[in-house]
Amino acid sequence: MVRFLVVLVLAALFFSCDSQRVYETNKDFDDGFWSIKDTAKFVFAIDDTTQAFNVLVNIRNSGDYKTARLFMNYSLSDSSGNLLNKKLLEVFLFDRKTGEPFGESGIGDIFEHQLLTESSKHFTYKGRYTVQLNQAMRADTLAHILSVGTRVERIN
Repeated sequence: MVRFLVVLVLAALFFSCDSQRVYETNKDFDDGFWSIKDTAKFVFAIDDTTQAFNVLVNIRNSGDYKTARLFMNYSLSDSSGNLLNKKLLEVFLFDRKTGEPFGESGIGDIFEHQLLTESSKHFTYKGRYTVQLNQAMRADTLAHILSVGTRVERIN
């Protein structure tokens, strides 16, 4: 029990020392199914308009995901609802020829990916911003997509 507590405290210290991270949250999908109707919405605050930021999308999938890539609709808007950026993202989760998974694997056949969506972004004013993600595949429900998320980080 003591060993478990020591590991837990060390892990908390390790993950809390990320000085670049302004915001990072992931949305888990029930039983690993991402419905076309399920919008992942992430709201974060920007307090410094002189600082440049990167905005990234996190994806976690199992090795049982059926296709090599994933299409997602990405949008970034300000607190007034003004659309700042909208695009279709194409993410390769597996190599098309070999079927080998991309991304980092921490636990068995679960793979994590980060995709840079906004590079060196200067936000015009202080306030809240929203990232929305929707899956844009032909199937109404995607199996084996475990979670998606957003990370906002300062550029040093």
